Amino acid sequence: MILSNVDIRRKISTKEIEITPLDQEQIGPASIDLTLSNEWYCFKKSFHGKTVDLAKVGFKIAFEKKKAESIILKPGQMCLGKTVEKIRLPRHIMGSLEGRSRYARMGLIIHTTSALIQPGSNNHQVLEIVNLAPFPIKLHAGMRVSQVVLELVETPTTKPYARFGKIAKNQ
Repeated sequence: MILSNVDIRRKISTKEIEITPLDQEQIGPASIDLTLSNEWYCFKKSFHGKTVDLAKVGFKIAFEKKKAESIILKPGQMCLGKTVEKIRLPRHIMGSLEGRSRYARMGLIIHTTSALIQPGSNNHQVLEIVNLAPFPIKLHAGMRVSQVVLELVETPTTKPYARFGKIAKNQ
């Protein structure tokens, strides 16, 4: 069952779900808008134009962190962005990241494959942002480019992501 705005507000008021910071205006009919922070992860220039063996190179090696109020993505370029909001979910609720249509219509993809927020998560979300437009796109910290849809899991997980996820503890 997907949670409506009524369900979301109730679960936030009882602290079953925690999203910080959160402005009540971010809560939509069945989702919560998420905001870009000023942390960006871009491919290191040393990787441009080279073949990368994914069995040997992970994102921690390939990316460099930048702090900036805005970033420009050229056509076809990808970066990672981080949400301002930290999301804590219980063992029986999962989330799904979605892009917002107003940006998708302009060629901006907000997550390429990792849309799932595991039950029991307690972290900021990392967004895989790609520019599919034929022109450069400027992104700013504070933009609400993503949203999360929350859903009940029938049986609570025995492997909450905050305890068992390999990357979760550092986001």
